[in-house]
Amino acid sequence: MFILGMGFIGQIFAQELKNEGWVVSGTCTTDIKKEKLQERGFDVFLFNANKPEQRILDALKHYSHLLVSIPPIVGVGDPMLQHMELLRSTLVDGHLQWLGYLSSTGVYGNCGGAWVDEEYPAKPTTELGKLRLAAEERWLNLAHDLGLSAQVFRLGGIYGPGRSAVDTIVKQVPLSESQKLRSSGQYTSRIHVDDICQVLKASIQKPSSGNIYNVVDDYPAPREEVFAYALDLIEEKWSGTYKESKSMEEAEPFGKKGSLRGEKRVSNARIKKELSVRLLHPSYKSGLQSIIDQMEKPYQCSFLCS
Repeated sequence: MFILGMGFIGQIFAQELKNEGWVVSGTCTTDIKKEKLQERGFDVFLFNANKPEQRILDALKHYSHLLVSIPPIVGVGDPMLQHMELLRSTLVDGHLQWLGYLSSTGVYGNCGGAWVDEEYPAKPTTELGKLRLAAEERWLNLAHDLGLSAQVFRLGGIYGPGRSAVDTIVKQVPLSESQKLRSSGQYTSRIHVDDICQVLKASIQKPSSGNIYNVVDDYPAPREEVFAYALDLIEEKWSGTYKESKSMEEAEPFGKKGSLRGEKRVSNARIKKELSVRLLHPSYKSGLQSIIDQMEKPYQCSFLCS
Protein backbone atom coordinates (compact mmCIF):
# COMPACT_ATOMS: atom_id res chain seq x y z
CA MET A 1 0.00 0.00 0.00
CA PHE A 2 1.21 3.47 -0.91
CA ILE A 3 -0.61 6.34 0.83
CA LEU A 4 -0.41 9.77 -0.73
CA GLY A 5 -0.89 12.00 2.32
CA MET A 6 -0.23 10.25 5.64
CA GLY A 7 -2.38 12.48 7.80
CA PHE A 8 -4.83 11.47 10.53
CA ILE A 9 -6.57 8.73 8.51
CA GLY A 10 -3.51 7.69 6.56
CA GLN A 11 -1.40 7.06 9.65
CA ILE A 12 -4.04 4.99 11.45
CA PHE A 13 -4.83 3.00 8.30
CA ALA A 14 -1.13 2.44 7.64
CA GLN A 15 -0.59 1.11 11.16
CA GLU A 16 -3.52 -1.30 10.86
CA LEU A 17 -2.21 -2.65 7.57
CA LYS A 18 1.34 -2.92 8.91
CA ASN A 19 0.03 -4.92 11.87
CA GLU A 20 -1.57 -7.30 9.36
CA GLY A 21 1.68 -7.82 7.48
CA TRP A 22 1.33 -5.30 4.65
CA VAL A 23 4.28 -3.34 3.29
CA VAL A 24 3.18 0.29 3.66
CA SER A 25 4.84 3.45 2.38
CA GLY A 26 3.57 6.96 1.92
CA THR A 27 4.18 10.67 1.82
CA CYS A 28 4.13 13.60 4.20
CA THR A 29 5.04 17.26 3.89
CA THR A 30 7.38 18.01 6.80
CA ASP A 31 10.68 16.63 8.09
CA ILE A 32 9.25 16.26 11.60
CA LYS A 33 6.38 14.06 10.41
CA LYS A 34 8.72 12.06 8.23
CA GLU A 35 11.04 11.34 11.15
CA LYS A 36 8.17 10.27 13.42
CA LEU A 37 6.69 7.98 10.77
CA GLN A 38 10.06 6.42 10.04
CA GLU A 39 10.49 5.72 13.75
CA ARG A 40 7.28 3.69 13.50
CA GLY A 41 8.74 1.61 10.69
CA PHE A 42 7.26 3.26 7.61
CA ASP A 43 9.16 4.11 4.44
CA VAL A 44 8.18 7.74 3.97
CA PHE A 45 8.86 10.24 1.22
CA LEU A 46 8.95 13.99 1.80
CA PHE A 47 6.61 15.13 -0.90
CA ASN A 48 5.55 18.35 -2.59
CA ALA A 49 2.52 17.51 -4.69
CA ASN A 50 2.95 20.72 -6.67
CA LYS A 51 6.39 19.53 -7.81
CA PRO A 52 6.43 15.72 -7.55
CA GLU A 53 9.82 14.11 -7.91
CA GLN A 54 10.03 11.48 -10.63
CA ARG A 55 11.69 9.03 -8.24
CA ILE A 56 8.60 9.07 -6.01
CA LEU A 57 6.25 8.52 -8.94
CA ASP A 58 8.51 5.70 -10.09
CA ALA A 59 8.26 4.15 -6.61
CA LEU A 60 4.47 3.99 -6.99
CA LYS A 61 4.88 1.55 -9.85
CA HIS A 62 6.05 -1.14 -7.45
CA TYR A 63 2.93 -1.03 -5.22
CA SER A 64 -0.31 -2.90 -5.79
CA HIS A 65 -2.58 -0.47 -3.91
CA LEU A 66 -2.75 3.34 -3.82
CA LEU A 67 -4.79 5.46 -1.40
CA VAL A 68 -5.06 9.17 -2.25
CA SER A 69 -5.60 11.29 0.85
CA ILE A 70 -4.49 14.71 -0.38
CA PRO A 71 -7.25 17.36 -0.33
CA PRO A 72 -7.71 19.83 -3.16
CA ILE A 73 -6.50 23.40 -2.76
CA VAL A 74 -8.68 26.40 -3.59
CA GLY A 75 -7.28 28.08 -6.68
CA VAL A 76 -5.26 25.00 -7.58
CA GLY A 77 -7.51 21.95 -7.41
CA ASP A 78 -6.08 18.53 -6.72
CA PRO A 79 -2.32 19.19 -6.65
CA MET A 80 -1.43 15.70 -7.90
CA LEU A 81 -3.75 15.94 -10.87
CA GLN A 82 -1.86 18.94 -12.18
CA HIS A 83 0.50 16.25 -13.44
CA MET A 84 -2.10 13.92 -14.94
CA GLU A 85 -0.12 13.00 -18.05
CA LEU A 86 3.05 12.40 -16.03
CA LEU A 87 1.09 10.16 -13.66
CA ARG A 88 -0.50 8.24 -16.51
CA SER A 89 2.75 7.68 -18.38
CA THR A 90 4.59 6.65 -15.21
CA LEU A 91 1.98 4.24 -13.89
CA VAL A 92 0.82 2.66 -17.14
CA ASP A 93 3.33 -0.20 -16.89
CA GLY A 94 3.31 -0.48 -13.09
CA HIS A 95 1.84 -3.04 -10.68
CA LEU A 96 -1.07 -1.00 -9.33
CA GLN A 97 -4.36 -2.88 -9.06
CA TRP A 98 -6.49 -0.80 -6.65
CA LEU A 99 -6.94 2.95 -6.24
CA GLY A 100 -8.98 4.64 -3.53
CA TYR A 101 -9.71 8.36 -3.30
CA LEU A 102 -10.84 9.97 -0.05
CA SER A 103 -13.48 12.60 -0.75
CA SER A 104 -16.19 14.31 1.30
CA THR A 105 -19.97 14.28 1.69
CA GLY A 106 -19.67 18.04 1.13
CA VAL A 107 -20.02 17.33 -2.61
CA TYR A 108 -23.80 16.92 -2.13
CA GLY A 109 -24.26 20.56 -1.14
CA ASN A 110 -27.52 21.75 0.41
CA CYS A 111 -30.20 19.06 0.27
CA GLY A 112 -32.76 20.62 2.58
CA GLY A 113 -32.30 17.95 5.24
CA ALA A 114 -33.17 15.12 2.83
CA TRP A 115 -31.61 11.67 3.02
CA VAL A 116 -29.06 11.32 0.23
CA ASP A 117 -27.38 8.23 -1.18
CA GLU A 118 -24.67 7.84 -3.81
CA GLU A 119 -27.21 8.24 -6.63
CA TYR A 120 -28.30 11.66 -5.35
CA PRO A 121 -27.12 14.46 -7.68
CA ALA A 122 -23.96 16.05 -6.31
CA LYS A 123 -24.37 19.84 -6.32
CA PRO A 124 -21.62 21.30 -4.13
CA THR A 125 -22.15 24.89 -3.03
CA THR A 126 -18.61 25.65 -1.86
CA GLU A 127 -15.48 26.03 -3.95
CA LEU A 128 -13.80 23.23 -2.05
CA GLY A 129 -16.79 20.95 -2.63
CA LYS A 130 -16.67 21.68 -6.36
CA LEU A 131 -12.95 20.87 -6.44
CA ARG A 132 -13.59 17.62 -4.57
CA LEU A 133 -16.20 16.55 -7.11
CA ALA A 134 -13.91 17.37 -10.01
CA ALA A 135 -11.06 15.43 -8.39
CA GLU A 136 -13.30 12.39 -7.91
CA GLU A 137 -14.10 12.27 -11.61
CA ARG A 138 -10.50 12.75 -12.71
CA TRP A 139 -9.09 10.06 -10.39
CA LEU A 140 -11.78 7.64 -11.56
CA ASN A 141 -10.96 8.46 -15.18
CA LEU A 142 -7.24 7.95 -14.58
CA ALA A 143 -7.89 4.59 -12.93
CA HIS A 144 -10.11 3.55 -15.83
CA ASP A 145 -7.40 4.48 -18.33
CA LEU A 146 -4.88 2.42 -16.38
CA GLY A 147 -7.22 -0.55 -15.97
CA LEU A 148 -7.34 -0.28 -12.16
CA SER A 149 -10.07 -1.04 -9.69
CA ALA A 150 -11.20 2.38 -8.49
CA GLN A 151 -13.40 3.63 -5.68
CA VAL A 152 -14.28 6.98 -4.15
CA PHE A 153 -15.04 7.26 -0.44
CA ARG A 154 -17.19 10.24 0.54
CA LEU A 155 -16.40 10.71 4.21
CA GLY A 156 -18.56 12.42 6.79
CA GLY A 157 -17.08 14.38 9.68
CA ILE A 158 -14.01 12.43 10.77
CA TYR A 159 -13.29 11.77 14.43
CA GLY A 160 -11.24 9.39 16.54
CA PRO A 161 -8.73 9.27 19.41
CA GLY A 162 -7.13 12.70 19.78
CA ARG A 163 -9.66 14.28 17.42
CA SER A 164 -13.15 14.33 18.89
CA ALA A 165 -15.63 16.33 20.92
CA VAL A 166 -14.13 14.79 24.06
CA ASP A 167 -10.66 15.98 23.10
CA THR A 168 -11.91 19.45 22.21
CA ILE A 169 -13.54 19.84 25.62
CA VAL A 170 -10.77 18.46 27.80
CA LYS A 171 -8.05 20.32 25.90
CA GLN A 172 -10.20 23.47 25.77
CA VAL A 173 -9.23 23.99 22.15
CA PRO A 174 -11.26 26.73 20.42
CA LEU A 175 -13.19 25.66 17.35
CA SER A 176 -11.75 26.45 13.94
CA GLU A 177 -13.75 28.65 11.58
CA SER A 178 -14.97 25.62 9.59
CA GLN A 179 -16.05 23.91 12.82
CA LYS A 180 -17.98 27.03 13.85
CA LEU A 181 -19.85 26.91 10.54
CA ARG A 182 -20.72 23.24 11.08
CA SER A 183 -21.79 23.92 14.65
CA SER A 184 -25.06 25.48 13.56
CA GLY A 185 -26.14 22.50 11.49
CA GLN A 186 -29.18 20.45 12.41
CA TYR A 187 -27.63 17.37 10.81
CA THR A 188 -23.97 16.42 10.70
CA SER A 189 -22.99 13.01 9.36
CA ARG A 190 -19.81 11.71 10.96
CA ILE A 191 -17.64 8.61 10.98
CA HIS A 192 -15.11 7.14 13.41
CA VAL A 193 -11.66 6.59 11.89
CA ASP A 194 -11.79 2.89 12.84
CA ASP A 195 -14.83 2.47 10.62
CA ILE A 196 -13.13 4.33 7.78
CA CYS A 197 -10.30 1.81 7.97
CA GLN A 198 -12.82 -1.03 8.07
CA VAL A 199 -14.52 0.24 4.90
CA LEU A 200 -11.21 0.67 3.08
CA LYS A 201 -10.15 -2.89 3.90
CA ALA A 202 -13.56 -4.25 2.86
CA SER A 203 -13.20 -2.45 -0.47
CA ILE A 204 -9.80 -4.04 -1.02
CA GLN A 205 -11.43 -7.44 -0.55
CA LYS A 206 -14.28 -6.50 -2.92
CA PRO A 207 -12.77 -4.11 -5.47
CA SER A 208 -15.09 -2.18 -7.76
CA SER A 209 -14.99 -0.55 -11.15
CA GLY A 210 -15.60 3.06 -10.26
CA ASN A 211 -17.95 2.77 -7.28
CA ILE A 212 -18.67 5.64 -4.92
CA TYR A 213 -19.32 4.95 -1.24
CA ASN A 214 -20.75 7.19 1.45
CA VAL A 215 -18.77 6.49 4.62
CA VAL A 216 -20.85 7.74 7.55
CA ASP A 217 -22.48 6.28 10.64
CA ASP A 218 -26.20 5.62 11.13
CA TYR A 219 -27.07 8.74 13.07
CA PRO A 220 -26.61 12.26 11.66
CA ALA A 221 -26.84 14.57 14.66
CA PRO A 222 -26.23 18.22 15.54
CA ARG A 223 -22.85 19.06 17.07
CA GLU A 224 -24.63 20.57 20.07
CA GLU A 225 -26.00 17.13 20.92
CA VAL A 226 -22.63 15.46 20.42
CA PHE A 227 -20.77 17.94 22.62
CA ALA A 228 -23.40 17.67 25.35
CA TYR A 229 -22.96 13.89 25.38
CA ALA A 230 -19.16 14.23 25.41
CA LEU A 231 -19.40 16.55 28.40
CA ASP A 232 -21.59 14.03 30.24
CA LEU A 233 -18.96 11.32 29.62
CA ILE A 234 -16.20 13.55 30.95
CA GLU A 235 -18.13 14.46 34.09
CA GLU A 236 -18.98 10.80 34.67
CA LYS A 237 -15.37 9.64 34.37
CA TRP A 238 -13.63 12.57 36.07
CA SER A 239 -16.24 14.01 38.37
CA GLY A 240 -15.15 17.27 39.89
CA THR A 241 -12.16 17.78 37.60
CA TYR A 242 -13.86 19.81 34.91
CA LYS A 243 -14.30 23.51 35.46
CA GLU A 244 -16.15 25.55 32.87
CA SER A 245 -14.27 28.54 31.55
CA LYS A 246 -14.70 31.28 29.00
CA SER A 247 -12.60 29.38 26.48
CA MET A 248 -14.84 26.36 26.90
CA GLU A 249 -17.93 28.43 26.31
CA GLU A 250 -16.39 29.51 23.02
CA ALA A 251 -15.57 25.90 22.16
CA GLU A 252 -19.07 24.54 22.70
CA PRO A 253 -20.86 24.74 19.35
CA PHE A 254 -24.22 26.14 20.33
CA GLY A 255 -25.13 28.18 17.29
CA LYS A 256 -28.18 29.20 15.33
CA LYS A 257 -30.03 26.65 13.28
CA GLY A 258 -29.25 26.45 9.58
CA SER A 259 -25.79 25.53 8.35
CA LEU A 260 -23.92 27.50 5.72
CA ARG A 261 -22.58 24.15 4.46
CA GLY A 262 -26.03 22.83 3.58
CA GLU A 263 -28.35 20.43 5.38
CA LYS A 264 -28.46 16.73 4.49
CA ARG A 265 -28.64 13.28 6.04
CA VAL A 266 -26.27 10.88 4.36
CA SER A 267 -27.17 7.22 3.85
CA ASN A 268 -24.60 4.46 4.41
CA ALA A 269 -26.73 1.65 2.95
CA ARG A 270 -24.30 0.87 0.12
CA ILE A 271 -21.29 0.06 2.33
CA LYS A 272 -23.49 -2.32 4.31
CA LYS A 273 -25.04 -4.01 1.29
CA GLU A 274 -22.09 -4.16 -1.13
CA LEU A 275 -19.13 -4.34 1.26
CA SER A 276 -20.87 -6.22 4.10
CA VAL A 277 -19.68 -3.62 6.60
CA ARG A 278 -20.98 -3.76 10.16
CA LEU A 279 -20.08 -0.49 11.81
CA LEU A 280 -18.01 -0.63 14.97
CA HIS A 281 -19.55 2.68 16.00
CA PRO A 282 -23.06 3.10 14.52
CA SER A 283 -23.43 6.45 16.31
CA TYR A 284 -21.33 9.09 18.01
CA LYS A 285 -22.26 7.62 21.41
CA SER A 286 -20.37 4.40 20.84
CA GLY A 287 -17.49 6.25 19.21
CA LEU A 288 -17.04 8.79 22.00
CA GLN A 289 -17.39 6.12 24.65
CA SER A 290 -14.56 4.13 23.07
CA ILE A 291 -12.37 7.24 22.95
CA ILE A 292 -12.86 8.18 26.58
CA ASP A 293 -12.40 4.54 27.65
CA GLN A 294 -8.87 4.74 26.22
CA MET A 295 -8.02 7.85 28.23
CA GLU A 296 -6.31 7.08 31.52
CA LYS A 297 -6.50 10.61 32.82
CA PRO A 298 -7.71 14.00 31.64
CA TYR A 299 -5.30 16.31 29.88
CA GLN A 300 -3.25 18.51 32.21
CA CYS A 301 -4.97 21.70 31.15
CA SER A 302 -6.54 24.66 32.90
CA PHE A 303 -9.82 22.80 33.40
CA LEU A 304 -8.30 20.70 36.21
CA CYS A 305 -9.34 21.82 39.65
CA SER A 306 -6.75 22.31 42.36
